[in-house]
Amino acid sequence: MGTEVATGRKLLFLVTSANLFFLVLGKGTVYTSSSEVQVPENKQVTLSCTYSGFTSPRVEWKFVHGDTTRLVCYNNKITASYADRVTFSPSGITFSTVTREDTGTYTCMVSEDNGNNYGEVQVQLTVLVPPSKPTVNIPSSATIGTRTVLTCSEQDGSPPSEYSWFKDGVLMPDDPKNNRAFSNSSYTLDHKTGELIFSPLTTADTGEYTCQAQNGFGNPMRSDSVHMDAVEPNVGGIVAAVLVTLILLALLIIGIWYAYSRGYFERAKTKTSSSKKVIYSQPAARSEGEFKQTSSFLV
Repeated sequence: MGTEVATGRKLLFLVTSANLFFLVLGKGTVYTSSSEVQVPENKQVTLSCTYSGFTSPRVEWKFVHGDTTRLVCYNNKITASYADRVTFSPSGITFSTVTREDTGTYTCMVSEDNGNNYGEVQVQLTVLVPPSKPTVNIPSSATIGTRTVLTCSEQDGSPPSEYSWFKDGVLMPDDPKNNRAFSNSSYTLDHKTGELIFSPLTTADTGEYTCQAQNGFGNPMRSDSVHMDAVEPNVGGIVAAVLVTLILLALLIIGIWYAYSRGYFERAKTKTSSSKKVIYSQPAARSEGEFKQTSSFLV
């Protein structure tokens, strides 16, 4: 008993000494009781921020999410854009209600008026929103042997949903080779993006496909089922296209041969070479001392 009391007094002495040390050096400490907070949408939540070692603290709160940055609290006062639903206290800020747009990183920044003392702490807030019904993009038919992509997505879930796929009501495993029902398939699953990629598509991939979205909050949501047929390549169409091409090429060759055999190319060459003519006229008699041009060349 005496040992525990002595240990407690020693710990208290160390904490008190540390706080006095920070006061003397002008270095305050800022901390939070929870650096990660999750709360359902439309509920109340408090983001904790406490501090020590400041004689005249000035508190500011900053919100960051992606490219968005906003000031929630400035100089111990809530800014106008948050004033209707956020209150300030020396121990943190309290939202009377939160929306999914409030998800992000909040930084509590504490400083002295003279700027010689500063500390900060971050709190990650995640507003929980269940997923909505996912939408899928599944072709009604695809050619065997090709790379075929099925997609699935939903926009409401917070945190972002992860996706699973079902074929004919059976959950598709990550590795088809480890499951006898899917051993004849070759595909990859991306649970983050919701893509199901067949490479290549096989006859065994014909069936009803459904996607499920879940994020750990609320009930998982499934898409409508869509039937996809894995069909053989259109060999007849390919053969017909090749035959048409060969026929057109043969007609072109025959036309060139016919024109050559009829001398159309020679006639055109002769006509071109005879297109230039020279006209010459005999000079007329003229008297001596008189010069007059009596002949001309016309090309």
